Amino acid sequence: MANPSVDTAEAGANMTESETAGVLDERPAYLRKEGHIAIITMNRPEVKNAVNAAMSIALQDAVDEFLADPELRVGILTGAGADFCAGADLKEVAAGRSLLGPDQRERGFGGIMQQLIDKPLIAAVNGYALGGGTEFVLACDLAVMSENALLGLPEVRRGIIAAGGGLLRIARRMPLSIALEAVMTGAPISAEEALRWGLVNRVVPAEQVLDAARELATMIAANAPLAVQASKRVTYESAALSDWDEQAWRVSGRAASKIMRTADAKEGPRAFAAKRSPRWESR
Repeated sequence: MANPSVDTAEAGANMTESETAGVLDERPAYLRKEGHIAIITMNRPEVKNAVNAAMSIALQDAVDEFLADPELRVGILTGAGADFCAGADLKEVAAGRSLLGPDQRERGFGGIMQQLIDKPLIAAVNGYALGGGTEFVLACDLAVMSENALLGLPEVRRGIIAAGGGLLRIARRMPLSIALEAVMTGAPISAEEALRWGLVNRVVPAEQVLDAARELATMIAANAPLAVQASKRVTYESAALSDWDEQAWRVSGRAASKIMRTADAKEGPRAFAAKRSPRWESR
């Protein structure tokens, strides 16, 4: 499969900035680099960024580009226009067309639902994020949400279930009884409720969502990339274990042992002792 990110990069070498932006704007999802931060945008605003197969493939390509680039340390997932993501494109579902590309069965749509992404990923929820949109938020590590946005898993109202990871993840982010109410009623979740129950990290005015996500991303990107990635893995792997469980300590110990052998683990103390900023090498 051709990688549109590469094609766009090659074409961009002979384009002005505005022309390159125009090429990106025509794709159903794309990645834009801002220093060590990757901005991944779902780009079907005419249908509230609902997911079809083309968007799913483009999202996976963007995620793969993010993971493959050693200079990119943190990702931000957002939506073009006024909405984050309205979930599955129900017109495609009604027509019997798949929402996945032919090679996406094991990764889920967007290439992130069933894959643990080592690098941190932040959802910048700029507008409505219902159904699959909420599942994207739950698949991210952190989330910044517009005060006017809504989350929710309304699938039961359409005779289906939130099988893209929503049912698997929501009770890990909020109390079980509240999660059960959300998935059985299909009722929307306001920004205030999402913050109260821990589904998101920040609630800000709509025009500040991307900037607030950038602020979080910048704070994370300033740290040692390998240490951040290891910390993320250990936190997820041990989440279901007691802190007295031997397996939890084995997970933490293996990660710590591996990190202590990296160049970055030596650079951190040296930079502190020399009273300078560390120069991370991601190795």
